Amino acid sequence: MKNQMCLFFFLFLFCHISSAVKHSLKYYITASSGLQNVPECMYVLKADDVEVTHCDSTNKIFEQKQDWVVKLFNKDPQLLEGSRQDCFVRIPRLFKDVIYNLTQTLQSEGAIILQCIAGCELDETTGQFSGFVHYAYNGENFLRFDLHTHIWIALSPQASIIKQKWDRNTDRIQFIKDIINHFCPQWLKMGLEHGRSSLMRTDPPSVSLLQKTPSSAVNCHATGFYPDRALMFWSKDGEEIHEGVEHGEILPNHDGTFQMSVDLNVSSAEDWRRYHCVFQFEGAEDRIITELDGTLIRTNRVKPDNLTVPVIAAVVVVVLALVVMATAGGCMAHKKKKEAEDSTELPEATNLNTETNTAH
Repeated sequence: MKNQMCLFFFLFLFCHISSAVKHSLKYYITASSGLQNVPECMYVLKADDVEVTHCDSTNKIFEQKQDWVVKLFNKDPQLLEGSRQDCFVRIPRLFKDVIYNLTQTLQSEGAIILQCIAGCELDETTGQFSGFVHYAYNGENFLRFDLHTHIWIALSPQASIIKQKWDRNTDRIQFIKDIINHFCPQWLKMGLEHGRSSLMRTDPPSVSLLQKTPSSAVNCHATGFYPDRALMFWSKDGEEIHEGVEHGEILPNHDGTFQMSVDLNVSSAEDWRRYHCVFQFEGAEDRIITELDGTLIRTNRVKPDNLTVPVIAAVVVVVLALVVMATAGGCMAHKKKKEAEDSTELPEATNLNTETNTAH
């Protein structure tokens, strides 16, 4: 039981505030048997979908993905060593036993992949705390632990046999209850204490309206926001709309922030003031609302009205340049002609002088 508690120590230690309302963490564990070139056990710890640690037990890899986690491990070497033992020894051993139990009970042959998602969540508004444990077997939903009834829920026909066996395992059930009711809140407080400054970072976006041509969709683009748990949509008269709307993916920027966009196809005959682009972090109440105002739309096209003055100016400059070039060319031609005439007349005059001198 003590080793099992150490096993989930790191799981419940780092919980990340996803918004002003909730802290959450998910542990993605994958164990396998009978597969070549695939680690027997590996996991990724994500705090609100942001990777915190990565473990590969076969290749002896344990990586910390966040600076504050590295600092915490440097401050507490025993915590680092315990987490490494979870990665290389305890978690692989636990899931190896589970896979063996499944193969014996289900009498299955061939390659096996067992996946587990375990985690916890705290709602700051209500103060309620909850956890979850969910298993998948060979790519299909298998078992889920019910936190209210404290029994396993079979999610497939073949899981029914395992459910009955695990429901009788009172030590396993008590262990999960202890994690949910006692250990998780304790490690949650510790995680918030050490990582609050970086985990609670929230950067609002810069929102722009873009449009390629007058007939194309209006693009509402938000960039520079953090974290990436955000929603953006178009509304009409205060109600979210879906028709004529196309959502883009959340993409990373080079500086660690994120960007996303949502397009709206709207007729030029409609009252654009009825439409608004809404950006909101998940779980937060505050919204950034941008009215669909034609004067705010940025575009790379040049309006016809704005072409008159630049074009006329350009034409005048070109014409003047041509006139100057033509005048200069004429002057140079005339000068060369004059020089040529002078050079031709000079020898003739010389000859006349010579003849005159000779005659005298």
